[in-house]
Amino acid sequence: MNEFERTHNQFINDWNSAMNTGETTALEKMNETYYVAFFYNSSEKPSYFTKEESIEGMKKSIDDLRGAKKRFENRLIRMKDEQNAVVFYELVIDQNGESIARLFTIENWIKKGASWLLANEIQQSI
Repeated sequence: MNEFERTHNQFINDWNSAMNTGETTALEKMNETYYVAFFYNSSEKPSYFTKEESIEGMKKSIDDLRGAKKRFENRLIRMKDEQNAVVFYELVIDQNGESIARLFTIENWIKKGASWLLANEIQQSI
């Protein structure tokens, strides 16, 4: 648990750095079959994005939101076993002193060799 928590703390730090610099390489910690499902509201089917689509979208959103801050609130980490972790949190994006987005996020992580990689994510707009 402590090892994964350090990994996720660094992931949060990497997000904060990317929001300032635009450099996303440290955030591209995804396994080969990674995907994200994004629920815009409860009445629509989710949008699915592959690893490649997600990286492109991440780069674009960081460019669009340069200087904004991401807050990872109420984070809860649960270990399924020694190789699998789930992280729950509310992601809040602040820009110019106001919250412009709130997302409930669930991340599934898997340990491959010595590295932790994102396996998939689910995001729900709040």
